[in-house]
Amino acid sequence: MLDVKVLGPGCANCVKLENLVREVVSENNLSANIEKITDRNRFLDYGIMLTPGLVINGKVLSSGKIPTKSTLEHWLTDKK
Repeated sequence: MLDVKVLGPGCANCVKLENLVREVVSENNLSANIEKITDRNRFLDYGIMLTPGLVINGKVLSSGKIPTKSTLEHWLTDKK
């Protein structure tokens, strides 16, 4: 099972990234635990200074931008 964390305070881009992650997981029938982290103090635990942030299986893959859907699919299907 994938462990996916979307880090962000709730801004439009953070919500968009979370929705995109859920869409890719659903379309590819992936088993994933998706967690939305809004606590700014926890962002620093992952070294994320710019949101939205994306952490998959403990590895920071994106910070301060929204990856394309195809990039996100690659990251998620590569990790299963």
